[in-house]
Amino acid sequence: MSAYDEGGGWAPYVPVAERRRQAERMLASLKKKGRICQPVVIDGRAIARTFWGKNWCEHLESYSDYASRLPRGRTYARNGSVIDLQIAAGKISALVAGSDIYKVDISVQPIEQGLWQAILDECAGKVASLVELLQGRLSSAVMEVVARPGTGLFPVPQQIRFHCSCPDAASMCKHVAASLYGVGARFDSEPELLFRLRGVDPEQLIWQAGNLPAALPIAGAGLGDVDLSALFGIDLGEAPLPPSAPTVTSLQLGACGIPAYMRQNWLTAGILLRTGQRGVYGMTARTEPSIERYLGRKIK
Repeated sequence: MSAYDEGGGWAPYVPVAERRRQAERMLASLKKKGRICQPVVIDGRAIARTFWGKNWCEHLESYSDYASRLPRGRTYARNGSVIDLQIAAGKISALVAGSDIYKVDISVQPIEQGLWQAILDECAGKVASLVELLQGRLSSAVMEVVARPGTGLFPVPQQIRFHCSCPDAASMCKHVAASLYGVGARFDSEPELLFRLRGVDPEQLIWQAGNLPAALPIAGAGLGDVDLSALFGIDLGEAPLPPSAPTVTSLQLGACGIPAYMRQNWLTAGILLRTGQRGVYGMTARTEPSIERYLGRKIK
């Protein structure tokens, strides 16, 4: 079985496991050269699991311009080929491992001020908590406004421009498609990046109502004593992790500068695991990279 390669010819089929190992080797090589990468790590087949990540992917797939092209990158995203993904205001930059390392640059127009003001007006008085907004836990009426095709926060194809360094002549190559799926996966753990990408401040949705953001514990202020069940409306009574499993406390994360709403997003995305102890989280292979990525983004 063969696959059409980036150079325009037919190349031998490469199993997914081998593609993953190849991507890991390329990532390790970049790290040795001193590059700080933010790889997209996807566990299982679902690329995104939370409101923002799932809606980003579903929104892109809803457009006929992309429908036949995005699937080419889905496997690339799942097998770890997006070895670096950076999201900034109006810009997405990625490195994708294929037969070589390809550089992807995607520009996204900022949301028009008139559309953003319309969102603010329609949601006025209905968004009282930044935590609930970023978790996608507001009323369906509000979330439909911010995710509405064409007039919500998600860009339409005409507002997206992309370029890849690969020799593929297709208007959207598999590396661009993989990067776009990677953005959806990244929104699972850092949903505020969508607002940053479109050039707006999510807290304006709260200020518009004349309210202050919901009070959250500040970093280092005894977060281990906070009743997180009451704060987030979730049940933390799961069975404890095995004694050998690594853990981190809310106090430690707060002291590092990781806010409470981000910790809850990481719990939802499986980057942190709930334990039977209040203020103590189980760590996964994605925990430390996510902390480094968040702090690196905050420092810029």
